[in-house]
Amino acid sequence: MRILSVVGARPQFVKLAPVAEAMRDRAEHVIVHTGQHYDHNMSDAFFADLGIPHPDVNLGIGSGGHGEQTGAMLSGLETVFTDTAPDWVLVYGDTNSTLAAALAAVKLHVPVAHLEAGLRSFNRRMPEEHNRVLTDHAADLLLAPTQVAMDHLAHEGLAERGVLVGDVMTDVLYRVRDRVANTPLALDAPVEPGEYYVATLHRPDNTDDPERLRAILDGIGKVTRPVVLLAHPRLRAVAERHGIDLSVGAVTACEPLSYPDLVNAVSHSAGVITDSGGLQKEAFLLRVPCTTIRPETEWVETVEYGWNTLVHDDFAALPGIVDRPRPAETDAAPYGTGRAALTTVDTLLARDGA
Repeated sequence: MRILSVVGARPQFVKLAPVAEAMRDRAEHVIVHTGQHYDHNMSDAFFADLGIPHPDVNLGIGSGGHGEQTGAMLSGLETVFTDTAPDWVLVYGDTNSTLAAALAAVKLHVPVAHLEAGLRSFNRRMPEEHNRVLTDHAADLLLAPTQVAMDHLAHEGLAERGVLVGDVMTDVLYRVRDRVANTPLALDAPVEPGEYYVATLHRPDNTDDPERLRAILDGIGKVTRPVVLLAHPRLRAVAERHGIDLSVGAVTACEPLSYPDLVNAVSHSAGVITDSGGLQKEAFLLRVPCTTIRPETEWVETVEYGWNTLVHDDFAALPGIVDRPRPAETDAAPYGTGRAALTTVDTLLARDGA
């Protein structure tokens, strides 16, 4: 069987790693990189760091508006799918690459499987929410990470297409965590293990309004420990355009890290401050408290178990929230035990198309 994976952004590279390993010697695996993330640390380095085979095709799309970027991907992917004739197109997560690949495959009557199906924030302002909902309704096979995701699919009339496989991010995180446990921190900031916070900000709702971005940074800057802000190129560009200093108070802006270095940094931190969906879950899996600067989360289990606190507008309260005591310990495993990739590949191989 020929399975074609489409990836284009950092979270998808991470998800691809255990899937590619599970495919080895079991299926012909074609990897297509749309080029949605084109910075070295956000793209090429991930393939090396995670041991992912080099992409068979790189469309090199790069940045652009949602319509421009998605349209360019549609055109390029249609050609690739026609040339390679896959039995399945496997799409990951909720980016523009995800939606473009699903649409291109559906138009060509190629079966589509969506890994990480069923997640919902119920926030229609998020581009990711549009992408994941549209992809789920277009796809033939919905590979869900949690029971909550399965319940969402059932509510939307998609239960028959859903399969609970677990979360592939859990697979790779556990492997990377064990590999980097005793390696030095790769942070360009004078911090001590256990005495700093890791922060990321990238969502347009938080970054595109300069007053909101300033308020977030001001709140984070008043916490009691140093904050290492891993500043995505887009955040740096927005801050420069509006004359905003990202290094304010306790905050030191640093370059994004490779995935293994990020896992190491989070593992040894006192907590995480983020608006990233993936990093919320990674913090929970590493049992590191997280403060999420969003009104909602797709990963509701992180909040239910007390390891994640949502902050929407009251940024003056951030110091007290971030510096809160550690939650009660738990051995809960709502995202699986590290075998999601094998279950995913087993499910695909058991189905001869949709």
